[in-house]
Amino acid sequence: MVDAIVSSLLEQLISVAADEVKQQVRLVTGVRQEVKKLTSNLQAIRAVLEDAEKRQMQHDKAVTFWLDQLKDASYDMEDVLEEWTTARLKLQIEGVDDDTALALAPHKKKVRSFFCALSNCFGSFKQLSLRHDIAVKIREINGTLDDIASQKDTFKFVENVSNNVKKPERVRTTSLIDEGEVCGRVDEKNELLSKLLCESGEQQQGLYVISLVGLGGIGKTTLAQLAYNNDEVKRNFEKVIWVCVSDTFEGIRVAKAIIEGLGVSASGLSEFESLMKQIQEYIMGKKFFLVLDDVWDGDYKKWDPFFSCLKNGHHESKILITTRDRSVALQLGSIDIIPVKELGEGECCLLFKQIAFLRRSFEDREKLEPMGRKIAHKCKGLPLAAKVIGNLLRSKSTVKEWQRILESEMWKVEEIGQ
Repeated sequence: MVDAIVSSLLEQLISVAADEVKQQVRLVTGVRQEVKKLTSNLQAIRAVLEDAEKRQMQHDKAVTFWLDQLKDASYDMEDVLEEWTTARLKLQIEGVDDDTALALAPHKKKVRSFFCALSNCFGSFKQLSLRHDIAVKIREINGTLDDIASQKDTFKFVENVSNNVKKPERVRTTSLIDEGEVCGRVDEKNELLSKLLCESGEQQQGLYVISLVGLGGIGKTTLAQLAYNNDEVKRNFEKVIWVCVSDTFEGIRVAKAIIEGLGVSASGLSEFESLMKQIQEYIMGKKFFLVLDDVWDGDYKKWDPFFSCLKNGHHESKILITTRDRSVALQLGSIDIIPVKELGEGECCLLFKQIAFLRRSFEDREKLEPMGRKIAHKCKGLPLAAKVIGNLLRSKSTVKEWQRILESEMWKVEEIGQ
């Protein structure tokens, strides 16, 4: 039981460290070291937990008391990491600008301004610095864990050296979708389907590549999923293949995913050259639709072996790429680029209400809905803003709390709504 809790905490702490590197998180002075120290303490404790729990089963009261102390400290840490999860919503917004700057047209500066304002506002909701609050709590828990870690030496536990924690991977997307949860996107969906279902013609030179370009979290993957699962698309193509590429390009993994998508096992293959030959063989003459979701790396040298193999397919085959970066779409030879824009006001309002009003009573809905419409209007069709604020308000039940957010300084940004 305690082992599972500690393992979960270690994975979350490694995720915190990954956030700091990948999203340029800057923690309060000294907290970076506290996080490292906390991780080190938990790793040292986790190494002896198997032996400690065996001795607990043998009714060793001193060990049982030590494990109870550890469990209490672990629950405290879970609470702190839950706060960190809330903070990550803010940091996600801060990171959107840099990741997608090339995908934004000049007139989209209001989007960036809005996200910055929304980001700066979060600390004021609790009228204290969330990062500082987390810093203080981590230091307190570290003090407790220092004592617990030092006590373990008195028990002379046997260490389990194989108890290592792997670095968490970026969550990969799948082709699965619940269309009942999709808000809007009718125009973009129709445009995408028309391009996928149109005839390329014998004169088409090279691969027909279409790209969906837009902010992180704006709905590119959702659009790709809608197209992938469309009945007419499935009838039109002999093979439909979904590959989540993600931020770190792994050629062998991508190649295996394509082969599996062609209905062939790739389990016995490990050499890149062999995988390319398999793709070339099984794609030959087939009319395929390949989705390459979440592409970050547009280095054509990495993609050229794939595209060379894929050219052996039917000339009416299509490739759909989703990316935050317009330059990636261009580097990979996109013939059509579809910008994924903000939601319409009604669609944004619906998305906001689906989140903020989840499992609320009829009385709460009736009381808060007028203010909810005003808040959704101020999101200006930005799905990420609607989701973040909707999640924030899900736990707020009073008109006063909603009014405070409605009247917040975060909305007072030049150009917003102009």
